[in-house]
Amino acid sequence: MTVAIPEKQYFKIGEVSEILDVEPYVLRYWESEFKILKPTRTRARQRLYHKKDLELLMEIKHLLYDEKFTIAGAKKRLQEMKKQTSAEKKAKKPAKAIKTKDESDNSEAKNDNSPSMEHSDYREILIEIKKELKELRSILEG
Repeated sequence: MTVAIPEKQYFKIGEVSEILDVEPYVLRYWESEFKILKPTRTRARQRLYHKKDLELLMEIKHLLYDEKFTIAGAKKRLQEMKKQTSAEKKAKKPAKAIKTKDESDNSEAKNDNSPSMEHSDYREILIEIKKELKELRSILEG
């Protein structure tokens, strides 16, 4: 099942309902059953779904409607997929080399003040959050 997801940051429940061709009450039910699914809420308690939420919902619909999984079976399958994805991510990360005492002494002496990998990751995440907050603010003000 391939559905084109529009290039937007957030989607209201009605839009998601149309994209996935399911009723809004089905989406609300899935949200209560699949704890991994947590759309953002506005102050008016309106659901706003991210693109990742839509992808997850498409997978849930596929498992339930096409593969004929039960809710419990779909939950289990999603957990397996999540574990598999995190295992693949770990496999892609380069293993840290074990340093000898001499190497660690040299690296401490260098101290080149370059940002660590973790620092740049946090920076990217914060930039993305800032973009999302600006877009959410424009939605709420508009």
